[in-house]
Amino acid sequence: MRAALAVLPVVAALGLAGCGGDADDVGTSGVTGTVTVFAAASLTGSFTTLGRQFEAAHPGVRVTFNFAGSSALATQITQGAPADVFASAAPRNMATVTDAGAAAGSPTVFARNQLVIAVPKGNPGGVTGLAGLTRPGVKVALCAEQVPCGAAAAQALAAARVPLTPVTLEQDVKGALSKVTLGEVDAALVYRTDVRSAAAKVDGVEFPESARAVNDYPMVVLKDAPNPTAARAFVEHVRSDQGRAVLTAAGFQPPTGS
Repeated sequence: MRAALAVLPVVAALGLAGCGGDADDVGTSGVTGTVTVFAAASLTGSFTTLGRQFEAAHPGVRVTFNFAGSSALATQITQGAPADVFASAAPRNMATVTDAGAAAGSPTVFARNQLVIAVPKGNPGGVTGLAGLTRPGVKVALCAEQVPCGAAAAQALAAARVPLTPVTLEQDVKGALSKVTLGEVDAALVYRTDVRSAAAKVDGVEFPESARAVNDYPMVVLKDAPNPTAARAFVEHVRSDQGRAVLTAAGFQPPTGS
């Protein structure tokens, strides 16, 4: 989803259908109403699944999501947008929220993600690493640097000493990936999870410098959460064994030390 920093996107509601929870889920006691989650665009697939699981485990509860670039979401929260939970794709954007006093407690890192080069299916350009992206005529999409995937790309390119000029800078990782799937560029630096979710249309090319720019994903209940009880329960569901299984299946790595 494309989102300008000062504009709050329409929050999309999930359906109630889904699979059930497990013993790691928080109990249903006191969990009612709607819980609104602002989450990084790269979490779209996995959090949609987690939301359906949470609704199934807590009948009558409704989960709504606002998926966008983490920098846009942080700005919306600090400007007063109503939300219960914030899940960021990088600590820097979470710090925008915590420094503004908008978080209830300390954020918890629940996953990690790593960059790959997304190329059209079959890799027709024969891209094998970052250096190949600088060949004449090769069009590359990156995320804007204030977005976590853009900041990570800048780190990786610096580590590789590859001077890369993209043809477009996107406001979230889904925007960068769509440039590849639509055939508008030859490659994009996106997360491993995004390539996995679009495996029918793109291939992922791993490159060693991505290890220099692995993103931690922190999550926190917000200070002015309209539904703090459900917010805390949703955070615990994401951190449960069932939640971690969903994230791992999507290609996320576990937090350091877990």
